[in-house]
Amino acid sequence: MATHYIALIHKEPGSGYGVSFPDIPGVTAVADTLDEALHEASVALGFAFEDWEGACPSVRSLDELRADSDFLDMSKDAVVAAVTPAASLKDAA
Repeated sequence: MATHYIALIHKEPGSGYGVSFPDIPGVTAVADTLDEALHEASVALGFAFEDWEGACPSVRSLDELRADSDFLDMSKDAVVAAVTPAASLKDAA
């Protein structure tokens, strides 16, 4: 498993912060503040990893993503961040 995953943070006027992962479809987070959104994104990744059986999805480096025209389109109005998955709930117990 990678130590961090590239995330896109979007914010529209009058809405919360949304976080998505270009290489991990379906894993998203939304919160009122940037700090909360990054925390929720980390937790969402941790939960996703608990649900995946076998290998986690392969992810691309930032350089590889920047060579992808779809990523450039998605990230045009976004902040790009690196998010580390929260520790597994099993590990915390």
